[in-house]
Amino acid sequence: MRLVYRTWKPVTEPSGRVLIFLHRGHEHSGRVAALVSRIAGPGDLCFAWDARGHGRSPGVRGDAPDFMALVRDLDAFVKHVVQTHGVDVEDIFIVANSVAAVVTATWLHDYAPRIRGVAMAAAAFSIKLYVPLAEPALRLGLKAKPDLKVTSYVRPSMITHSKHEAEAYASDPLVTRDISARVLVDLADTARRVVADAHAIDTPVLMLVAGKDVVVRTAPQRAFFDALSSTRKQWLEIPESKHAIFHEEETQLADAACRHFIEVCFANALPEPARYLDNDLEGPSATLHATIAAGVKRPGLSNRLQRALLRRIGHLSDGMKIGLTQGFDSGASLDYVYRNRASGRFGVGAMLDRGYLDATGWRGVRVRKVHTQALLSELIRTAPQGATLKILDVATGSGRYLLETLAGFKQTSFDVELRDMDPANLAAAEKLATQLKLGDRVQIRYVQADAFNPPEQDADASLFDIAVVSGLYELFPENAPVFASLKSIARAVRPGGALVYTGQPWHPQLRQIAETLDSHLGGAWVMRPRPQNELDALVQMAGFKKTATEVGPQGIFTVSVARRIADPHGNG
Repeated sequence: MRLVYRTWKPVTEPSGRVLIFLHRGHEHSGRVAALVSRIAGPGDLCFAWDARGHGRSPGVRGDAPDFMALVRDLDAFVKHVVQTHGVDVEDIFIVANSVAAVVTATWLHDYAPRIRGVAMAAAAFSIKLYVPLAEPALRLGLKAKPDLKVTSYVRPSMITHSKHEAEAYASDPLVTRDISARVLVDLADTARRVVADAHAIDTPVLMLVAGKDVVVRTAPQRAFFDALSSTRKQWLEIPESKHAIFHEEETQLADAACRHFIEVCFANALPEPARYLDNDLEGPSATLHATIAAGVKRPGLSNRLQRALLRRIGHLSDGMKIGLTQGFDSGASLDYVYRNRASGRFGVGAMLDRGYLDATGWRGVRVRKVHTQALLSELIRTAPQGATLKILDVATGSGRYLLETLAGFKQTSFDVELRDMDPANLAAAEKLATQLKLGDRVQIRYVQADAFNPPEQDADASLFDIAVVSGLYELFPENAPVFASLKSIARAVRPGGALVYTGQPWHPQLRQIAETLDSHLGGAWVMRPRPQNELDALVQMAGFKKTATEVGPQGIFTVSVARRIADPHGNG
């Protein structure tokens, strides 16, 4: 989808600062033009877009496939600005209002961009719907009518004291009062997730809060702000302001706060990636991991019952049987989940298996596979024609995601090295390669090796064009071995080569999984979701620079691509 946006170029010597302004729901970029003139400096390069379904951008008014589509749009827009205008992402500051503030917060959490900072005004983490049971009613209505829309109850006088601004809003033909019920419900779910896991965000944040806001609640904004790991953050409540903080009668306080915060953010460097190395030992994610690990010894009644039932009848499901015998996080278990064909004993086993395969996490794993294959395919398509591509998979499991991808490129030659600790996984990969009939154009070496203790590289060996590490680092809470593994991968990848890596920044069922399922390593499957900014920092310190990220359902899994820089131990 092609979206409309506006550009304000510097009128003096360029400052190097890039400001992106994101409008409220229902509105468009023209509504922030006055704000740009009040906040931006004369040397700043500024942008504002019309979100899909708003202003002059295409799409059904107030609609999107889901809320995450708006987040993906923001990621794509920032990439466009970086690539088209030759700016660095670290020189970008975002000013976002209302729903756009939640879009930005979700982008910060899921994609972890290293931007300079954000100003969030009246962030719509929780919208006051007023009608009793409105949210359950919307969810029920969507089952009957998937394209259900609602019309905003908000009158212009409810969002600003300014009669001029209220009249301008009411008479603007590009303002739409419609909003998709699907987006509204998805917004509520995503906002709850991001507020609950806000400690994963450490971008500098200015929170502007309206004291007379009748549209959104203040408490979730406070909870989000308090949980932020940002070393630079500021809370400013404007007592007499209504929801449209930047369209009030008096905007001087908000404007001045934004200008000052922007100056401070650009006057100070972003945190060095090395600060993340000890996150596995201290900080919110380490504390949560320790709490869940301790709770395994005293599981809750519900989880004790689930665990007992799993061991009593789980063997009837083929998928659960693999998990019970080899570990639910094993390569064999993941390969079964990838295939997604329910089977089991006595009829009831297949029914149990279907429910097992449809679990939230396993659905996310299958989307992760799709994203991994899509990013791999893009790397292969854009590689120089005629050359044999050298690919390394450091923890291949059955190799399904890679081998299936290679099967789709009939005219390309590959030199592939599949590594895994388990000989059974390598045997499964070899069997799959035979089934896929890859032929002579794909030369494969099967190497038994530990991703955390890889074989020494032959000094004369040519380096790999692409390395893949999928579904591995999520299983290990410690950063030191992950960092060491990434550094070994950097030594094996040529400068300019690519690394495809997966992450798990968040999971909604950590305690349930730890108290009911076993790991292939033995004992309970206790996960420490590694925030995306932490994982990206380890990748950067190892010698790579991230270029892209795809995010799965509910933000549970991510797949990213990074390019190898010239110095494998640099911080670039």
